[in-house]
Formats: sequence, structure tokens, C-alpha cells
Amino acid sequence: MLAVYGHLFVPKRPVEYMIPYSTISELYEIRITDERIMPDPEDDQHAKEHMDLLIGLFERPFNKKKIDRALGIPWRQSAPLLINEYVSIIIINGMDSMQYGETFDPIETELILTCMREQAPLLTDQLEYVERLIQHEVPIPIYDIEDYEYALEHTEE
Repeated sequence: MLAVYGHLFVPKRPVEYMIPYSTISELYEIRITDERIMPDPEDDQHAKEHMDLLIGLFERPFNKKKIDRALGIPWRQSAPLLINEYVSIIIINGMDSMQYGETFDPIETELILTCMREQAPLLTDQLEYVERLIQHEVPIPIYDIEDYEYALEHTEE
């Protein structure tokens, strides 16, 4: 979502995004395919350019070193990757578990478990994912991307 929604990089107050490493791996996989991620060709190209920027950010030697340190131990967090004065990213070496494995795919499960472990809200743009989370009574706060500003106002720093 960071690649698709540029406004996530310019919040009105400091934000720390916690991202399971598997989502970064998926970013690489998506980027090497010619598969469209957005219906509109211009939007698709724009999102892919942002993906390239994110990948470049993660591959900077200092950031890569921070990420690699987190990958040795399950649920270990990287040191914050500073994006700008308001945004930092923490990479978490999340691990899928069978707790939600039959209902959610591995990345969705890692997002759920990360939110539970860190007591952090989930930000998503996938309505059906939100519906499944509610249907299965997953105990995490969920915000739709459209409610991003509201989420910033109603979550602790």
C-alpha cells in the first residue's frame, strides 16, 4: 500500500509503519512480473515506479543491514528505517501460524499476527479482507485506507 498510496508518506504527525518481511518479498515478486496491480495503466505505472523507489530504499546498504539483522530470529524487528521526518518503517520477521491459516493466506495471517503482537491497527484497502476479519472476529483494530486521516487522529503515537 505504501507504493500505491503516496499520501501515506506525508502524514500530519509522525507515523511508524510495521511491515512483515514477507510483504517486502511479495513486492519483489510483483515487480518482476508484468502483471497489472492497478486497473488504470497510468496508475499502474505510477504504482510500479513507487515500488521501485521502495525496493531501492530497502536495498540501501544501511537499511539492508538493519533488515538482515531482523531476519535471523522469528518476530524480531529491524531498527527503524527513516523515510522522512514524519515516517519510519520497521520490518518484522513475522511468521505464519496455523491460527488463521485456513481462513487467510500467509501474508494476511502475518499481518494479523503482527497487529496482535504489536497492538497496532491494520490499514488496508481490501474490503473483502476487512469483511473476513470481521466475520471471523479477529481482535485487531482495522482501518480502511479511506479512513487514514481518521486513524491517525484516533491512534496513539
